[in-house]
Amino acid sequence: MILADVGATPPATKNMIPPAEKREAVIRHHWENAGAASFPFAGEGELPVNSGKLASGDGRAQTVMKGTVSKSAREAALAQLKTAMIEKKLTQSELADAADCHEKTIQNLLGGRSVRDQTLFDVCVVLGLDFEKIKTAWNGGGTTEPTDLHGEGGVVAPVYMGAYTRAAVDHYLGSFLTLRPAFSQAGAIVAYRTDITWDAEWPSLLFQERDRPDAPYSHRGRLYIPASSSFIHLVSLTKGAMRMVVVSQVDRFGEMRGIMTTLHKHGAMLVPVATPIVYAKRETFDGPFGTIGADNPAYKGYRTMLEETVAQGYARLVGL
Repeated sequence: MILADVGATPPATKNMIPPAEKREAVIRHHWENAGAASFPFAGEGELPVNSGKLASGDGRAQTVMKGTVSKSAREAALAQLKTAMIEKKLTQSELADAADCHEKTIQNLLGGRSVRDQTLFDVCVVLGLDFEKIKTAWNGGGTTEPTDLHGEGGVVAPVYMGAYTRAAVDHYLGSFLTLRPAFSQAGAIVAYRTDITWDAEWPSLLFQERDRPDAPYSHRGRLYIPASSSFIHLVSLTKGAMRMVVVSQVDRFGEMRGIMTTLHKHGAMLVPVATPIVYAKRETFDGPFGTIGADNPAYKGYRTMLEETVAQGYARLVGL
């Protein structure tokens, strides 16, 4: 006869981790192994804006990602994404290449499955869609921004952006003809359009580049306006890569002039470049967009604006 030890733990459950401890261990693992690129708008010391917070045993804030959202809640966002793909005549493979992600990730996205905010942001940039609106619809219509950014009825920018008010920057709203020298064609000028709007959901000025000859590389970002400076900053950030434009505050002619720092693909390498840049506010656009050569009627006027930017001291290119 075999006697059973009724006080022993069954073999199948002897090494099981209590659910609460397992949950915290998983959260800690994801937090410790997530790079900054996983959180597209989280700066140093900030938590991802689309997460909850959980205090761990060592005192650090841990991240708990939001729960899943039903497919029906994402139908509006998916419809916009698919419509934009059709309008731009992009296949899933082409969209994946332009957004710098795997084609399988695009398939998951278009299938309504969860993807990282950074992936959704990159896709929106390529398709020319408003990331904040798409993200809100993607998450089921709920707001995902920190509540402290909704103070004053959504009309004051965060302190780290300059704490400017909606009323104080009203003159920045509109569309701007944007000019800079071409990187790949000597003597040519690149002309495109930049729209500046107010984002009430994340109170701040938002810029979006449009009608660029290299549309997949169009930038979208926010305006930082320090109170004690005559210059402002247009900053875009994607996967840790930052582009900054420093220009004068908009003047009575509706112009901003300064310098842009970015990366340019030179052969097989990306190299840092700096160039003068001009933003000129326009109600309508009569001049051409694209790469403007010396044979174009608009070339002389565009070139004069860029030359004045350096001559009048809005930008200084220092050599050895």
